[in-house]
Parts: sequence; C-alpha cells; structure tokens
Amino acid sequence: MSSTSSHPTSTARHKSAAPSAPARVVINTRPVERAAPLTQHLQAAGLSVVEIPMLTLQPRPTTDTDMALMRQWFAGDYQALVIVSPTAAAAGLAVWQALARERHTQHSETNGDKQNNESQNNESQKTTERQNLSAPSHLIAVGEATAAVLNEAKIKAASYHVLQPRVANNEGMLAMPEIDSLQAGDKLLVWRGLGGRRLLVNTLQARGVHIDSIAWYERIMPHEACTQYNQWLQQFSTAASVPSPLSSEAIPAAPSTAQHPKPIPKQSKPVVIISSATAFEHWRQVISQGKRQANDETSAEDTVKQPLADSTGADGLPKLKLSDFAYVVLGERLANMVADEQLSYWRVEDLAPATILAAISA
Repeated sequence: MSSTSSHPTSTARHKSAAPSAPARVVINTRPVERAAPLTQHLQAAGLSVVEIPMLTLQPRPTTDTDMALMRQWFAGDYQALVIVSPTAAAAGLAVWQALARERHTQHSETNGDKQNNESQNNESQKTTERQNLSAPSHLIAVGEATAAVLNEAKIKAASYHVLQPRVANNEGMLAMPEIDSLQAGDKLLVWRGLGGRRLLVNTLQARGVHIDSIAWYERIMPHEACTQYNQWLQQFSTAASVPSPLSSEAIPAAPSTAQHPKPIPKQSKPVVIISSATAFEHWRQVISQGKRQANDETSAEDTVKQPLADSTGADGLPKLKLSDFAYVVLGERLANMVADEQLSYWRVEDLAPATILAAISA
C-alpha cells in the first residue's frame, strides 16, 4: 500500500535549531534469532525500535513420515526441494547429512575387504567423500538468509547449487524455470515450519503437481510477549504524556477527549512489523490480553466510577487497539488480512531491512 508519509529517516539524521519530533516508533516482532539485523538497520536510520517477538521457534520431533519423505527425496523421487526459512534449512540439512553418512556406511560395508587394504591417504579421501552432499533435485531457497545456511554448510567437495527467486513470493517462485516447468505427475518437497507460508500450493496443485512438506519446527508465542508489550506500553504512555505530535492524538490527554479520541494518522502510529499470519494472531492475542488484564484488575464498583474503562486500564495505562498501530506486512495474504480489518498498512514482498525501511519511509 502506498503512502504519502513524510520521510522521518532523512530528518532524524540532521540537527535543527527547532526541537526535533520524536523518533518514529517501530515494534519488531521477528523471532529473537532473526531480529537483530532489522533492528540495527532501522535504528541506524533514526527510528526508535523495540523488539517484542511474537514468535519463538520450537523444534519438532522428526517423525517416521518425515524420514520416509527425506529418503524418497534422497532417492531422487522429487523434481525440486523448496526451503522456506533458515531454521528449516538447518534442520533439513542435518538429516540430509545423516542420510549421506548412512549411504556411505552401507557402501563401505559392501566393499569392506577392498577398503581394508587402502592407505592412510585414501582414508582421508573417504572422509571427504563421506561428507560430500550431492543434491538429488533442484534446491530452491526462499530468501538470502535461507540460502546462506545452505551455502555456508557446503564443503569444497559438495556438489549442489542453491537457487533463489528474484522476489521471495509466489510470483517470484513461479517465474523460476525450475518451478514453471513442473507438470502433472511431478513432485515437489517443501521444508518449512508448522503453520508457515504455503508457497506455490494452490497454483501447482491445480497443475497436478504433487506437493509434500516437512514441518521441522513450530512457531509458538513467547511466554514473555505480554510482559514485554506492557513494559513498552508503560514507556510509551510516559513519553506520550509530554506534548508532541504523536502524544496529542495517540494517547488521550484528558477525560473529555478520551471518550471520543481522534483517529490517529497513519504517519503518527507506532509501526508493527508482521511477517506471518501466526505472528499477527499472536499480536492480536497480546493486545486483547492486555485489555483483559486491565479489566480483571478493575472491580465492579471501580468500573462504575471509571466511565473511561474502555480507554484506560486500572493502572492508568492506555488500552490500545489493533487500529492504533500501522503495520508492515509480508505478502498478499497478510495484506488481505489487515485490509479486511481496515487497518493501516504497508505491504512488502520480502523482509530485507532496506525493503522495510523503504516502506515505512515512503
């Protein structure tokens, strides 16, 4: 979604004789292990960034079904393998390496007498061969970070090449010859997380392509998410009590305005970065839980005495709604979700820090 916002990043870098406006607030909800590059990039541009992860990645036990799919892929039954995240890449790579070692062991046992006569130099060669990973299909990584996991794991003897779409979305994937050429009867394997983006599924299944997936991990809400949000809200409301373009509209200044608060302009709202539907649902729960906690702390008598309970909690903190924030969302599916709820947003097609900064600054 396009925006006519001013460019806070340009003004944040230059001192002025006049008092400067508060830095734009950005809430980074990316998982802890993926948040730092984005946070650092946005802070360098003059934005005020707070990390409140909405996802934590929890490994899932590898099932017999998962191993059966991996053995089928390893045997060459699939035309392509799509890896959608760095975590999926690392988990799948470990099993791939285990299968490669298993195959080498079986080969060694079959040719045991011959190998017993090999020299020490040949033993070193066998070690290299045991570590060699030969890809039985096209390897397609969705995003630079995912490709990096696979590329950094390659040893000199490895014989696989990691492919990437120009744009990390459905359109970019479908434009790749390796995907575009898939026909009815072909098979595609996907390494992913439980509940993650299901790239390509509808289009390729309509063509008759068979798609299997392995969910190496699941994404759950961090236990500390609500606590971190409430801590931020405390700081935010304190800062907003000082007259500023943001505080005058984001936080009601007096009871007379709290009952009918003005709509917050998109360019004044704190920005929340949302990378998945799961993260958005967790964010919704955090906002709702904050409201419930505030209501739980208010007795029935207090409620009668506090007609503004819908706007503030028992502790005096504002109870912000989903619509009190603007969102940077990844892809069409998320854009449709927030649009259906009439929320302010910018849509991006990848999660590169420069892409997100450009969206906020547009």
